[in-house]
Amino acid sequence: MDTSFNPNVPTLGIDIGGTSVKAALLDHDTPVWTAQSPFYARPDVNTLIHAIRSAVSRLDEFSAPIDRVGICVPGLLDADKTRVVRSVNVPGLMELSLVDLVRESSPRLEHAHLKVVTDAFSCATDVISQLKLTGRVLTIALGTGVGASVVDVADGVLSPLRISGESPGHFGQLDCSLDDDAPVGPDGGRGSLEAYIGVPALRRDFNDDVASALASLTIDSPALRALARAIRIAHAIYRPDHVVLAGGIGIRLAPHLDTIKTLVDRDLTSVARPGRSLQTAVDDFHAARGAARIAQIRIENR
Repeated sequence: MDTSFNPNVPTLGIDIGGTSVKAALLDHDTPVWTAQSPFYARPDVNTLIHAIRSAVSRLDEFSAPIDRVGICVPGLLDADKTRVVRSVNVPGLMELSLVDLVRESSPRLEHAHLKVVTDAFSCATDVISQLKLTGRVLTIALGTGVGASVVDVADGVLSPLRISGESPGHFGQLDCSLDDDAPVGPDGGRGSLEAYIGVPALRRDFNDDVASALASLTIDSPALRALARAIRIAHAIYRPDHVVLAGGIGIRLAPHLDTIKTLVDRDLTSVARPGRSLQTAVDDFHAARGAARIAQIRIENR
């Protein structure tokens, strides 16, 4: 347990995503600003450093010292949570010292204490705070890849479910095959949720036009059908009270919520919780704000 918990110190959150870096500054638990780097694709080390510097450049506007930084990264962390050992969508992260990466981004962060967390749990932490959710919350982060976090919320305490490392399992790799000729996901798994939805899948199926892809989705679209199948599986395994679609793709599925709900609820298992909800997150900065919050708040282990 972190006995130095203090929600009143300025804290920076950094979200290294598959297409950009986002940052958020909290002061006395209140968001001060958010910022985003230029977009990139499969960045190398130098591109990542420049992207982080761009995202945190507004630190110069804030005079108070920053002694805590939360950072969320995509991929698998080593046992010490200091390096990424595998990242399919951001290969430049692999084997880098995350402490050095942050310290090189700004002289203001040279002595800051770093807290490393998964991107899905960071996103879930801020989603729960913003939407004021209680009970069991499944947050599905849909962006370049697909991740998920399952968190029980009671009396302001967050208790994340951990099955594989820091995650409740590799949600993006669930087999959601709709037929025998299912597409192959970025990790090589045929029929995975990531093979149907996420930026690479939508670009593949819609000639790189993700915006048009999202606008044209219907109840018969493989992307929505696969997502609904994954949520149905989640209702049988995790039994969430709330399912929240987050990430750059997830929040933009808001116009399709009724369609997704129809696909999910059709003859859904009776073990699913009555009164369950399905909603989208608020914006693109949940993971960055969540990383900052995690650098402040206490998290119970399960």
